[in-house]
Amino acid sequence: MVDLDWKAKMVSSDIPNKSPKLSNKLQVSIPTPFRFSNISSPLSTSASASSAYDYYLRLPELRKFWETKEFPAWQNERVLKPALHALEITFRFISIVLSDPRSYSNRREWKRRLESLTTRQIELIAMLCEDENEDKTAAGTAPIFDLTSSNGVLARESSSAEVWKLHGETTVVSRTSKDSLLPRLATWQKSEDAAQKILYTIECEMRRCPYTLGLGEPNLSGKPSLDYDSVCKPNDLHALKRSPYDHCIENHENATLFTTHQILESWIQTAKQVLKRIASRIDAEIFETAASDCYLMERIWKLLAEIEDLHLLMDPDDFLHLKSQLLIKPVNETEAFCFRSKGLVEITKMSKELKHKVPFILGVEVDPKGGPRIQEAAMRLYSEKQEGNKVFLVQALQAIEGALKRFFYGYKQVLVVVMGSLEAKGNRVVAGSGSVDSLSQVFLEPTYFPSLDAAKTYLGEFWNHELGGSGLTRWKK
Repeated sequence: MVDLDWKAKMVSSDIPNKSPKLSNKLQVSIPTPFRFSNISSPLSTSASASSAYDYYLRLPELRKFWETKEFPAWQNERVLKPALHALEITFRFISIVLSDPRSYSNRREWKRRLESLTTRQIELIAMLCEDENEDKTAAGTAPIFDLTSSNGVLARESSSAEVWKLHGETTVVSRTSKDSLLPRLATWQKSEDAAQKILYTIECEMRRCPYTLGLGEPNLSGKPSLDYDSVCKPNDLHALKRSPYDHCIENHENATLFTTHQILESWIQTAKQVLKRIASRIDAEIFETAASDCYLMERIWKLLAEIEDLHLLMDPDDFLHLKSQLLIKPVNETEAFCFRSKGLVEITKMSKELKHKVPFILGVEVDPKGGPRIQEAAMRLYSEKQEGNKVFLVQALQAIEGALKRFFYGYKQVLVVVMGSLEAKGNRVVAGSGSVDSLSQVFLEPTYFPSLDAAKTYLGEFWNHELGGSGLTRWKK
């Protein structure tokens, strides 16, 4: 839960009114934090609403896939598997959009958005796969097909592969998944161009990875292919393509809403595993790799925002009709619709809890008397430039905070555009003076890293004082 006693703690913990080291030169005023008026924690919703959300998206069945460990030696399985599920569901989404019989559906923009979304996902999946090269304990543990060793001789069960001859006698085999929808999209006239673009994107993005995905991309570098069908299990995944209410709801936006949120929840599951990995790597003092994971997490938050933006392409009348059919209503005045996702609430809390890692990273303990130990350590870290890995890490932690707050700010705008501000009044988007809705409470909270913030404030003032404005004057000239 969010600690709403932040103001008292921030003043009394590690941010003094002025820096002891610079007190003889500078007087810096720390802004007074924003006051919230008697609102309970925004990261909460009713159990019944969360259960209804899980049931609609068939999340209990999806979680069984995500949590099942089928390759014990493969450390990256629980991180990569839900990401691959999200990618495979996106292939299905392309098929749904291009098969939509409604004359008023904006297929052109849908196609562009889904191509862009697919590209962003492939980029993140490639980053996850690259990590296996850097982690010696994870290298070589993924389930792969090393097809270069076959010298172009294909087994019967591998007839979905193509043989390429490169540089004289060099033989490369491009494997194509039998169960994924992407190869089928490549043979359908409506989706052929999109599928080819996706295949070339996979080829380009996976070049730095130890293996490729095996979805039919050319694989000109001759790398092993991931056993995609065994990891992703597309047939089992697509068995969950219908919501429990399909038999009683005739509304084409039901499929788009259902599929959008299945993709969202799959990436939330990956985000959860990445956040766990960040915490464990910080504890193990593997700061450089932890920083890379933090920047990966920042990009996942941005991807989640892009997924939420898909709601803007849904037909307003059909969507609002579906909303009424599904009885989607706020349980109380302070509830935000997005907090029905228990996974989203969890990764939000986990992202915020990373603030407790800062003292350990800086090698100091919090002063029980409220002294500025952490702030001073941060100032030394920034100014001495001796521990670059730690600088990268604390910067990346703040990048996560920025991406998290942008997600909730963007979600609030999507909510108003899709449902209308009056309908969103249940979430207090339209509110009287002195009140703040639960979404605004998240992105208007003070920084999660007050000591880092204060250290930068004092360093900035220090350099302004030292230069006396002469640097800025020269720049203007």
